[in-house]
Amino acid sequence: MSVSEYAAKFEELCRFAPHYNTLEAEEDKCVKFENGLRHDIKQLIGFNEIRDFPTLVNKSRICDKDGKA
Repeated sequence: MSVSEYAAKFEELCRFAPHYNTLEAEEDKCVKFENGLRHDIKQLIGFNEIRDFPTLVNKSRICDKDGKA
């Protein structure tokens, strides 16, 4: 599954977990998303400790595209 597909599915499922849709839970949401990434992408992204969800998704997509290139 590509990061774009994973991000779309993750966002869809977050609708059923209202906790992740609050500003206070932004860090939790990022950690949860990061834990579901493929191992290779998680290794590249994990050390950055990105806690802004849109930034995390964008950086993960970039790593995914770079890995396929």
